[in-house]
Amino acid sequence: MLLPLKTSFLKRNRPSSQANYWLARRVYHLSQQFHFCGPGPLLIMLTLYIFLALGLVLLFMGLCIAQEYERAIVFRLGRYVGQRGPGLYWIIPFIERRQTIDIRTKTVDLEQQETITKDSVTIKVNAVLWFKVVDPANAIIKVANFNQAVYQLAVTALRNIIGQHQLDEVLRGRQQINASLLQLVDAATEPWGVKIELVEIKDVEIPESMQRAMAREAEAIREKRARIIKAEAELEASVKLTQGAREMENSPMALELRRMQMLSEIGIDNNTTTVVLIPSEFTNLARGFAQGQSATTVS
Repeated sequence: MLLPLKTSFLKRNRPSSQANYWLARRVYHLSQQFHFCGPGPLLIMLTLYIFLALGLVLLFMGLCIAQEYERAIVFRLGRYVGQRGPGLYWIIPFIERRQTIDIRTKTVDLEQQETITKDSVTIKVNAVLWFKVVDPANAIIKVANFNQAVYQLAVTALRNIIGQHQLDEVLRGRQQINASLLQLVDAATEPWGVKIELVEIKDVEIPESMQRAMAREAEAIREKRARIIKAEAELEASVKLTQGAREMENSPMALELRRMQMLSEIGIDNNTTTVVLIPSEFTNLARGFAQGQSATTVS
């Protein structure tokens, strides 16, 4: 009696593939054990297939991949539950959602800002900013758009720093200004989970009238320096000449040697100049006669 029933059941509920034949026989034996047959086992098998398919779909829907430079912030029903990545991870479909953050260093070119220095000079300044996210959770939870927030903060800090320095300090002390700007922006973005790595002033544009005034000032400074150098050289030369004259006065032979050297230097060039030198004895005799006349007049 059981054999015809088994045969009729397998004919009515023939499995779609040979691999499911064992499942059909198992359902048949269960139906015989609990004394029911007909369309019930087929419904059970279809229900099992449906649940299995839904499970596989949900499993694949929840699979996600984060790159090495990415981190995923996961929210479950609107509440932060953790951080995922890098690599393969799984979230609960329809219950959890993710938001991916790039943690690589980003470069931001701050647009040109027209500001006034401490000495009331209008200049245009632009800068470059490098930053990266070190805490992805705070970057998402504590600020709406951390990229825009960092940009606006850096622009405002740049204008404030320039306003605290004179034009000469802006032109000559860029390293100090960069360090002050870095410290100010980094302290403000630290609660957002953002690290400011470097800030550099790229270009400073000043008015043409100020450029001409600075050029005149630089020219005057260079002229002053040249005159000072020339005066120092003349002073040093006069000191050396005085020392030489004193040495020659004490040594007549040195004076004669200098006279002979001068004659040789004159004869180097092909010229027609005639030089008549008075012997030093006549010069000394004339000096002695003049001194004797002065003494007679005084007495």
